[in-house]
This record gives sequence, structure tokens and C-alpha cells, in this order.
Amino acid sequence: MSLKLGLPIAAGLLVADQASKWWVLEVLRLPERFQVKLLDFGSFGFDFTMVWNRGVTFGLLAGDTVWHRAGLALLALAVVAFLLRWLARAENRLTAVALGGIVGGAIGNVIDRLRFGAVVDFADFWVGSFHWYVFNLADAAIVLGVVALIADALFRPRQTAKETP
Repeated sequence: MSLKLGLPIAAGLLVADQASKWWVLEVLRLPERFQVKLLDFGSFGFDFTMVWNRGVTFGLLAGDTVWHRAGLALLALAVVAFLLRWLARAENRLTAVALGGIVGGAIGNVIDRLRFGAVVDFADFWVGSFHWYVFNLADAAIVLGVVALIADALFRPRQTAKETP
């Protein structure tokens, strides 16, 4: 049951992620424009801002060599393999959905890394002069999936073990 739920979520998220990145790159042509203002409420807003993330989360481990890109892609694929194994054994729907989102997001970012040498990030929320890290749909799915897994681990009622005779 968990694979039947998690894999379509991963596939749907992967398609949506790649479609959004295609639109930002080819239709909106954000690399040429750098930034498009979308919402500005004075003290907070949302823009599309072009960022090529050559690292992992929050730009950590950034590098620009072929070996660096390949290493990060291989590391991400190893994590995806681990998550797929976990997905196959998921105990509930929330875990399956969360893992599906993480897997789809991770694969989306691996595709970017292999195609472009960097991950396409463009969603830019800001409050005053503070800008949160620029991200994409895959990043959002990964973060929300991890939050769901943590919430499940902390708050799901545990079954008590049956005593053996």
C-alpha cells in the first residue's frame, strides 16, 4: 500500500517541479531578467529571483567542478535509494506521502544538477530587508516531507507491545 501511495506522489511532484523550472527558465526567462516582483505588501512580499544553487541545502557544500556535481548527485541518489526502501515499509499514509514528496523533490534536484550543474531556485519570500533562502518546489516538498516525518515520529500514538506468555 505504501508504494502505491508514495510513488505516484513522487512522480507527480517530480513532473510539477520540472515543469515549474522549465516555465521559469524558458517562458519567464528568469536568468535574463534576474528578478520578477510578484507581491509587495510593503513590509513583506514574494518575488521570483534567479539563483543557481551549486551546493545542497542552503548552499552548503557548494562547488563547480564536474566531480563535485557528480558526487552530490550520487549522494542524493543513495539517499533516494534508502528512502525508497523506507517507503516500501512505511507503516502509515502520512509516512508514505512524506517519503514520496522527499523522493520526488530529491530526484528533481538531481536532474537539475546533472542538466545544469546547479539546482534552479527561484521562489523568494521576504519580510522587510530579510530574504529567506530562495528555493523551488522540490525544496519545499523535501522540507515539508521532513517536517511531516518528524511530526509523525513525535506525535503518533504508539502501540504497546503485547506481552508474550
